[in-house]
Parts: sequence; structure tokens; C-alpha cells
Amino acid sequence: MSARLLVAGVGNIFLADDAFGPEVIRALERTPLPPEVRVRDFGIRGMDLAYELLDGYDTAVLVDAAVRGHEPGTLSLVEPDLPDEAQGGAPPEAHGMDPAKVLALAAHLGDEPLPRVLVLACEPELRAPADEDIAPGISATVREAVGRAVAALHTMVPLLLADPAATPALSRPDESTALSSAGLPGTVSGGAEDR
Repeated sequence: MSARLLVAGVGNIFLADDAFGPEVIRALERTPLPPEVRVRDFGIRGMDLAYELLDGYDTAVLVDAAVRGHEPGTLSLVEPDLPDEAQGGAPPEAHGMDPAKVLALAAHLGDEPLPRVLVLACEPELRAPADEDIAPGISATVREAVGRAVAALHTMVPLLLADPAATPALSRPDESTALSSAGLPGTVSGGAEDR
């Protein structure tokens, strides 16, 4: 029996390069992953993703734009530290799509441990200015990274289906582990794919 695997695109399509996750999910429609993988665009629906994470998956791969201090378009694979419900405290925020808050909400809502979570992150080039609510369109650099992310997922997914504890590598694992993880601690492996 294969492992249960979720590939989830997250991000706001109206905030420039934050649309990376949804764009990757759209590109996967042309080159689908194996049928035993659930592929879904969650956009900014954090509550939906939190509940989906409680649906018995072995592994979840979140596809998102994340500032990590690299060249724009760099892909990184990170494994965030999962929140521990036993730590107590106030329930996490139920709205929005900050992946760390979504994981905390899922841990708060569920009785079972969360699945292993990996984040396939792309360094953004364009971000919406603080005084603007909408900045449609992703940069050419990040649009080019969409195809590399699809290729990376087609390499990673068979590994994760065979062994949910596997640590997939990107094509050139040259990301420095000394860099700030920008809210996504625990680098597993990472790198910039050849452009």
C-alpha cells in the first residue's frame, strides 16, 4: 500500500509572487502526479488546509513562496518544526495562510499527530507594496521556477510514496543551512535548481 500524500499550493494570487503555490498546482494539471496523491490549491484558505492536514496523510508537501535570503527563483526544501499541542496556550488564529499558524491550528484541532510536513519554497522577486492590497502577476523569474518546481515534485513524490520518511534532495543541494529560515525552521535539504 502506498503512503498517503498531500501536495498543497498556498498563496495569494493577487499578491505578485505569492501566487507561486497556486501556479505550481495549476501547472500540475498538465503533468499530473500519480493518482494516489491528493493535489489541491488552498490559496489563502488556512482553515481548509488545517482540516485537510488532519485527514490521515503520512506526508504533506506545501508549495509556497518564502523569503529565505536567496536569489529570486531559488527553490528550497525545508521541514518546519511541527507545533506540539501539549504546549497549551490560546488557540491559534483560524484565518489567513501563514503556514506556521496553519500548522499550529491543525495541531490544536486534531487528536492525532500531524503528518510529516515539507515545504517546497520559492524565493520571491516581487512582493506587493505594504500600501497596496493587490499586485497581480508573478515575476518572470518566479514563473520560470514553476516548471522547476513541477519537475522537483515529480522526482520527490515517488520517493515519498515509497518512504514517507525519505529526505528528497533538489538538483543542487547548495542552500546554506546558516541562512535564516524565515519562519520555516529545520532545513532538510535545499538548493537552487539549474536555471
